[in-house]
Amino acid sequence: MKTASPLVRSLLVLLVMAVIAGCAASPTRESTGEYVDDAVITTKVKTAILNDPALKVFQINVETFKGVVQLSGFVNSPEAVGRAGVVAGRVGGVTSVKNNLLVK
Repeated sequence: MKTASPLVRSLLVLLVMAVIAGCAASPTRESTGEYVDDAVITTKVKTAILNDPALKVFQINVETFKGVVQLSGFVNSPEAVGRAGVVAGRVGGVTSVKNNLLVK
């Protein structure tokens, strides 16, 4: 039985390490799991905003990075700005909310 040469084994080990490192998180980049978690949080926040009678607004954009939700866009009143922040903050998995909504 023929075995792989040490060079081939070393290249395979390096390849596996590169793949694993590519899935890891850094301060400016999410891991694959974090990306999926943030996508779920974004969907839940959007749903919560649309289900709130005071906020049925399609002009609110929601982005999530490592559990931090950023709200941007336009609402009709200052009360809606505050309400959107409260609604987003109540969603499970949200660590903080950056509320950049503007009153039109």
